[in-house]
Amino acid sequence: MTCRSVHAGGPTFEEIALHGRHANASMDPRQAGEKGNMVDLKAVRSSAEWPAVRERIQEAVAAVLQDMPKERVDLQVKTVDELQFPGYVRRRVNYFVDEWERVTAWLFVPDGREEVPAILCCHRATPLGKDECAGIEGNPAQAFAHRYAEKGFVTIAPDCITAGSRVSSGLEPLDTKAFYRDHPKMSLMGKMLADHMCAIDALCETRNVDAARIGVIGHGLGAQNALLLAAWDERIQACIASCGFTRFAAQKNPSLWPALDGLSLMPQLHKQAESGALPFDWEHLLAMAAPSPMLVITSLSDTPLPSPRSCDKAVKQAARVYKLLGAQSAIDHFTHHDGYYTFTRETLEVADEWFERWL
Repeated sequence: MTCRSVHAGGPTFEEIALHGRHANASMDPRQAGEKGNMVDLKAVRSSAEWPAVRERIQEAVAAVLQDMPKERVDLQVKTVDELQFPGYVRRRVNYFVDEWERVTAWLFVPDGREEVPAILCCHRATPLGKDECAGIEGNPAQAFAHRYAEKGFVTIAPDCITAGSRVSSGLEPLDTKAFYRDHPKMSLMGKMLADHMCAIDALCETRNVDAARIGVIGHGLGAQNALLLAAWDERIQACIASCGFTRFAAQKNPSLWPALDGLSLMPQLHKQAESGALPFDWEHLLAMAAPSPMLVITSLSDTPLPSPRSCDKAVKQAARVYKLLGAQSAIDHFTHHDGYYTFTRETLEVADEWFERWL
């Protein structure tokens, strides 16, 4: 597999999402849920039915994500500076994510290796943004980009909008008021998805990256971003999502990140939840990623997320689709009682083994 061009004039965001996972087919009415138009995954009987079902789910998700860019921009990746460490070089790079904005990211490249796998590291809901993933500040257990660079992977860690170097003037980090004022027809989650797809583009442009082996990892908000990217972008070949969700049906306002009322992710989802007609839940996003390997990690205690045990239901429902596609071993669920705010050595080792197995 080679990395397809996704710059100006190349495939759109929608084409990337549909490529290889889409087929024109009619939808069996039994696949509609009892509440609203939510697809019933249990009603999918064969792999032949899945492409049409997946298309319907994607349409529901796209409506909640709202407006996304129709065309890609030329990244024009630039290296601002770089530092050599034992075994790898860390570069500060920036690149365009739309016509006007350049995003800064940390790019780690191991020394002396050819055709190596690469990992996008999505930061959690922290003002530190990419610097925590790089191991420069914050919790060392969240330093995914640094950790996997030491293990021989090319890694990239960009700032999400509202965090790190992308905080709006006069606002606190992770406050979305300015974003929605400037982009009333967009959602923050849709914008983060588009930006992370640009980060994958940047990895594909990086010398020595094997574009057939690209993974993504995240914790908390970063896990939500990782899951959505794996569902949307067929270039993702392995995903690890730690403490990123509980089922929307268990939440009072599924659009807000817990304990951060200023961080509104998908306003349209809240409106639909209030009407009692959720269009999809996390099991649908997990199933959209099939058959790409997916590891969900859940803390069952000391977590701000309501009903963490509901994750098991989501994974089991998505696993039905993985089984239909002949990939039943490619989805797994690791649970622990160490707490949401702790990423223990055991959990890190589970994540390491997943990437070593699939990338």
